[in-house]
Parts: sequence; C-alpha cells; structure tokens
Amino acid sequence: MTCSELLPSSSPSSVTVISKSTVFPAEPSTMEDLKLSVSDLPMLSCHYIQKGGLFTRPPFSSAALISLIKDGLAVTLTHFPALAGRFVTDSTGYVYITCNDAGVEFVHATAKGVFVRDILSPTDVPAVVKEFFTYDRTVSYKGHFQPLLAVQVTELADGVFISCSVNHSVTDGTSFWNFFNSFAEVCRGVKRITKSPEFSRNSVIISPAVLKVPEGGPVVTFNEKEPLRERIFSFSREAIQELKAKVNNRKMSISAAELLGKQSNDPWNNNKEGKMASKIENWIRNAVAVSKPQTLTETESMAVEISSFQSLSALLWKCVTRARKLNLDKPTTFRMAVNCRHRLEPKLDPLYFGNAIQSIPTVALVDDVLSKDLRWAAEQLNKNVKDHGNNTVRKYVSDWESNPRTFPLGNFDGAMITMGSSPRFPMYDNDFGWGRPIAVRSGWANKFDGKISAFPGREGGGSVDLEVVLSPETMAGLESDSEFMQYVSSC
Repeated sequence: MTCSELLPSSSPSSVTVISKSTVFPAEPSTMEDLKLSVSDLPMLSCHYIQKGGLFTRPPFSSAALISLIKDGLAVTLTHFPALAGRFVTDSTGYVYITCNDAGVEFVHATAKGVFVRDILSPTDVPAVVKEFFTYDRTVSYKGHFQPLLAVQVTELADGVFISCSVNHSVTDGTSFWNFFNSFAEVCRGVKRITKSPEFSRNSVIISPAVLKVPEGGPVVTFNEKEPLRERIFSFSREAIQELKAKVNNRKMSISAAELLGKQSNDPWNNNKEGKMASKIENWIRNAVAVSKPQTLTETESMAVEISSFQSLSALLWKCVTRARKLNLDKPTTFRMAVNCRHRLEPKLDPLYFGNAIQSIPTVALVDDVLSKDLRWAAEQLNKNVKDHGNNTVRKYVSDWESNPRTFPLGNFDGAMITMGSSPRFPMYDNDFGWGRPIAVRSGWANKFDGKISAFPGREGGGSVDLEVVLSPETMAGLESDSEFMQYVSSC
C-alpha cells in the first residue's frame, strides 16, 4: 500500500522529517471522473486547506503509531477515492478529478524538543505549528501535478500532531471534516464509517461554463509575506450566552441604506489588489449613496432573533474596525462563508463531497459600525444570512457563469474581515484510538490581515475559539479593547 523513502537530516529546525511515503487506497477505485463545480473552480487560486489536531502521546510505540495511521488512511481512501486522484483539464477546458488511485503523500516527522504546553501556552500561535503541515502555501491548481491530500504525523516530546493538507478545490470545510472524522473512525477500529460521502455531480452548481486559467496557473490574490500575528481567542459558553442576551435585548431600527450593498454580487473580476480595492470601494459607496432609508418598526426589529455566532461576529467586526483606526466615512466589509447544501432547492445531500459554499459580503460605513449599538451590526449579518436562499444561491451561480473567475481572497482596502470555518464543524470528534484532540490548529494557508477562522471550543456546549489573524498594530489594538476582551476566557 505504501512506498517509503528515508530522508537525510533536515536543516536546523524544531521539526525533523523522518520519512516521506505515498499511501494508496486499500482497494482500487471504481469512481468515474468528477467535474469541478462553480464552487470548486474559484478555489483553484486558494491554498490547500491545512487543519490538524494536537493529541496526547499514544500508549504504544512510534512504529505502531505510524503503522496504525498509514493503514487507516489507506482504508479511508477507499471511501474517499477523489482524494487519491489528480486534476485533469480536458481539451474543452473543463477541470475534473480523475480518481486514478495515484495516492496521497504521508510524512512522518518528529519535534522531540516541543511539548504540548509549548503549543497551548503562548499568547500567539507559535511558528513551530506551521511546521506540522506539508504543502505550505501550495495553490490548489497544482493538484494537476501533485497529490490532492497530504497527511503529516509529527511526534512531540509528550504528544503528537496529526495534520491534513487538502486541495481546496476538492473540499470545503464540511467535506474536510467528514473525511478527518472518518479517518479517525477507521483508525480506532470502526468497521463501517458513520457518514459516507456523496459524490453526485447533477446539481445546478455543475456548470457548462469554462474557467480560463492564465498561463502558469492562477496565483493567490493577497500578499503572502506581510507581517502578521495569529492568536486564538477563546469564548466560554457562558460568555457567548451573555453576549447573545445583550444583543437580543437591544432595541433599535434598521435602514435599507446599509443593507443595499451587501445584497449585490461579489466584484470578482480583477485579481490585482489595487484595482480591486478601488472597484470594491466605489461600488460600496454608490450603493450606500443611492439607497433610501426604510425603517423597521420597533416590534419588527425586536422580533429578529440574533444567533450566538452572529452576536460574536458583530462584536469582532466592531472591535477590529475600531482597532484599525479607519476613517469614519470608509466602507468596511464583513465576509462570511455559508454552506449552500441546505439552501438550494432541491437540496444537496448534507454529505455532498466538494465545495458547496458561497461568500456573503456585508457592507457598512465605519461610522455606523462604531457608533451604533452591537445589535445593529448583528442585524446586518443576520439579514444577509437569512436572505441567502435558493434564489440568491442560483443568482451567484448565474453571475459566475457569465464571468468565470477565481476567488479574490484578501483584505484589499484595509477594512475587510473574512470569517471562515465554523464552530459547528465536528473538529473534536476525532479519536484515533487514544482520545480526543487537546486542540485544533491550522497552517499558513490563506492567512492575511483580517482572516478569522471559527472553531468549536474543546469543552463543547456552545463555546467557541476564534483563530484571529491581524497586522501586529491591529492585534495590539484588539487586545487592549475592553469591550472585546471582557468576553475572552482567561488562559
């Protein structure tokens, strides 16, 4: 099932690679080629998804650990044959996953000088965590030439980190965590995985439109080398409930002026940051300027129930915007990824394998976000999510088909926040045979100023961890913001 190659000693580093190998599915695939969808294709310019779990050290030898993980991976790939394939572009320009059993990369590494406390204790996520992942900053288009999945097992002094780097044009967060959960199930001896993926390609998101790829392939649309800080902020169930109660007890009115811009389509058609920023800002200003205020009654406003996560997102939007010290007349955007599986009619299978997400931009002036109460900001997010039903999903598809393009990920005007991942993902339902993860962490993938990832808290019950990536100056401002920090759990 595997072919291995021992590597020479690495350069001085906290992590030493012991071996690399290729793991093949335990049984041959019979899966036909899978066409990339209008949700998959835009991700060709994004990095591979990099997520993994920190575990205590298993009560058996290193050799037994690696054998367990490799054998489990081979069996899991029989249920997820797409991950063992490669991309192929046909003569008409359509991109497919060919399930050809080409295999996935497996890396065994050690970091004997790194302890679990070294990962959990620092204020910022330590740089060594990034060495627990392979395919660092690899653009998904490269799935034409290299594996679509890589697994790295890094043995620490008193623990182990298991990571997966998965091509973002093959999976979104829902599909990623279904694979990771199934992988853990197989390793701990479950005979049949709980949630079998669904690979059909017969919905509206499978399009006849062709994405034109530039020579050499697409590239990311943000500066990969900008100085950043990354920190995990934890929010207990009690803090989240307190915040939600505060937001839902507020009385306020809402105007259409701040809602108009966010219901329009994403201006995706230019990958150059300067032109993109100008085009986005002009579009936002025009939307705000031409709208006519329409005020909800107090009864209508208070009838809107704001969710816990929308309350937390509104708090983050307000406090990060304040920390950035932006001009009050500047538009600011809070972008959220939404799962479209249940929003389409007919619905996609909940276990549909692939990307089935769309990005919703909510736009408002800095002055409104900062001067109005928290409920106002939360209502903007709430309305946008509620409005994103079948018709809106289909409109996004139609707009993409009229102008196929990759996704411009980044903070183009210095006033954007992008929320990814979800506290609903089962990130801690991963017992490989010796217990659940202690923590979940990510690699360098798709990190820029304003990129936020939401994780469930390990204790469950509605607790949330936010992985916050900001410029050093903005992070310092957020850390000194009393409105934000009052809800953050102490270490």
